[in-house]
Amino acid sequence: MEQKNANYGLGMTVIGSIFFIFGFATTFIITLSSKVKDIFELTEFKAQLLSFAFFITYFFISIPIGLYIKKIGYKSALIVGLLLMAAGSFLFFPAAKVPSFPLFLAATFVLASGVVFLQTAANPYVTALGSEESAGGRLNLVQALNSIATMVAPWIIAVFIFTGASDMLTSAQKAETVQIPFIIIGIIVVLVAIAIFLTKLPEVGGGSVQQRKSVWNYPHMLLGALGIFFYVGAEVGIGGLILGYLKSTMVMEPEVAGKYVAIYWGGAMVGRFFGSIMLSKMTILSKNNTYIALVLLLALLSGSFVTGWNWNIGLIFMAVAVCNLLVMQLGQGSAGRSLAVFALIAAALALVTAFTTGNVALWAVISIGMFNSIMFPNIFTLAVKDLDPGELSTASGIINTLIFGGAIIPLIMGKIADVSGYSWAFIVPAVCYLYIFFYAVKGSKFRSV
Repeated sequence: MEQKNANYGLGMTVIGSIFFIFGFATTFIITLSSKVKDIFELTEFKAQLLSFAFFITYFFISIPIGLYIKKIGYKSALIVGLLLMAAGSFLFFPAAKVPSFPLFLAATFVLASGVVFLQTAANPYVTALGSEESAGGRLNLVQALNSIATMVAPWIIAVFIFTGASDMLTSAQKAETVQIPFIIIGIIVVLVAIAIFLTKLPEVGGGSVQQRKSVWNYPHMLLGALGIFFYVGAEVGIGGLILGYLKSTMVMEPEVAGKYVAIYWGGAMVGRFFGSIMLSKMTILSKNNTYIALVLLLALLSGSFVTGWNWNIGLIFMAVAVCNLLVMQLGQGSAGRSLAVFALIAAALALVTAFTTGNVALWAVISIGMFNSIMFPNIFTLAVKDLDPGELSTASGIINTLIFGGAIIPLIMGKIADVSGYSWAFIVPAVCYLYIFFYAVKGSKFRSV
């Protein structure tokens, strides 16, 4: 039993670090679209091609990777993914040196290929590492670690890339500001790959497990994959346009707006830490009151820190976290019920963003991040429910393919922003969240005959 617990702890620790890494890289690229827009003097639609180049990768290679992982195993897949990420990171150095937008897109595609490897392997690994009943809690916990990274990335961009930027700089000078961050990312990722190579990870599932039927015969899995399409599209679209929205509607400086973007992503972090206890039976989280207090303290400190220790903003962010926790009680520990409630609230907040202005609109759009929090892990948990371990990697490949919603929805929002203004663009994610509500209430219950 002691050896089993040690293996479980090691597996969760390694996967937690993986979620942190690809969360950082993903959000770094999404937030960087605003900087790229400035460097190459692009429209919002063209700037969102950076997110398109990242997320379209899921469409092309998720299913082949899911099948390939069954042959090489999860550990090898993690190493390959990390090395691809490193290669993509290093490619940004010459892309910024030229500078060339097509090379930026190429580097993004390579980096994203590594992230697809990591995500396709990591999600089913976490699901299969313990009991099905606590799978939602485990996924929320590692997604919370992912979200710490998604909060740090926009803050780094705001502090180290936007700060001191001037319209007087040439495109080459502006592009050079992104070189060092990507070099650092590449070095860290290589070191993690070496560490995993030297580590013995617990095995789960495997290619030898016989599939009962084709995973394409599970309607709840396919509808869940479509839910992932709309969720990722909405989250990425909002994350990519917030900075432009705040700059245009509230006349914020980029470095100030960038810090609010960090709070948007930080909301997902806080909500997922809450989700890890509301949807889990893990004994390590049995002292809920202490854990909740620590998460609320994290909300206060993180909200204050990223805004230059503005405690008023930190307190507001903590108040939103309290509301998030109270609303989560309506889910009663059910992945489907919790998802339905959060999807409705996120849709309402997106509409408030579209039709109001000032601080109401500001905190509405920022708060969407907190209600995005449990969506990916809960949709994924519902989509793979009742599948055998041997079916998980294939199903994960199909589900991850639909992450390319992050390539399509931001382009649609970017085009609307160019033509009609940023506010109107937020109607699109509201529609996305309404589909997720349908999936939580009805679609997740469909089963093959």
